[in-house]
Amino acid sequence: MEKIKILVVDDEEAFTWILKLQLEKAGPYDVCTENDPTAALQTARAFKPDIILLDVVMPEMDGGDVKAQLEEDPALREIPVLMVTALVSNNDAPADAVVQSGSDVMLAKPVRTEKLIAAIKQRLAGVI
Repeated sequence: MEKIKILVVDDEEAFTWILKLQLEKAGPYDVCTENDPTAALQTARAFKPDIILLDVVMPEMDGGDVKAQLEEDPALREIPVLMVTALVSNNDAPADAVVQSGSDVMLAKPVRTEKLIAAIKQRLAGVI
């Protein structure tokens, strides 16, 4: 089975490390992490992910800025993005859903592995 390539962009190294371990243990996922938002595009071009998990609040460049740059890049604009943020609480996101803000799909931190995997599958299928 071919692994789904996931790029996680978040300035919190502990969060990206834990998320990488959880996802790779849970399924056929190849996870690459990037803790410097200014290097996210370069990492995405090199790794060629199937989906990107992107933090909203980061120093130097926030997730919205990174997402805008991804959308401007012809090689990256078609990659689905899930925003992962502490700005949305788990009370705002029901157990079986995610929060949508405009075209952005957001998951609340801390994110449960089962919920994250379900959201990844839905986003890759074009459901959300």
